[in-house]
Amino acid sequence: MWGTKERQPLLTSEVEPVIHTFLRVKAIGLEATVFVLNGTEDHVHIVAAIPPKLAVATFVGQIKAVASTKFNKSTTGSQWPFFWQDEYGAFAFDGKRLPNVIAYVEQQKKHHAQRTTIPILARATDGGVGIVRENASGYLVEDAAWRTEMLQLGESHSWDDVL
Repeated sequence: MWGTKERQPLLTSEVEPVIHTFLRVKAIGLEATVFVLNGTEDHVHIVAAIPPKLAVATFVGQIKAVASTKFNKSTTGSQWPFFWQDEYGAFAFDGKRLPNVIAYVEQQKKHHAQRTTIPILARATDGGVGIVRENASGYLVEDAAWRTEMLQLGESHSWDDVL
């Protein structure tokens, strides 16, 4: 997640599809899988799987730079210059939460209109949120539930799928 420069409402209905296309095309060009891309007039959320060979900062920096540069060189950009803020927020999610995060981002405009945003997923300014950690899950090596879950995972996936 990142915002427009000074959180200006630059992602208007005319500008948003162009910027989103530039972001998506560059992300795919960097070998990322884009699950969803959405936002409001002053910020963007993207849910993507980034290849391990690429640092998050590099990924974000490149897609932001390409989108604003290409837009500003276009006819539309000459009328309305477009810039991003320097900061961004990035979170990692497990596969179990991915569908929920995708659904949340798909509904960004609705969440903002109804004031149902999740604050931890919306802050990319004011010094950020620092490190966010979940409470310890309680899994221990001796924990029967953990062992059962891991054994079931192993049964449902063959090593051929991984290798």
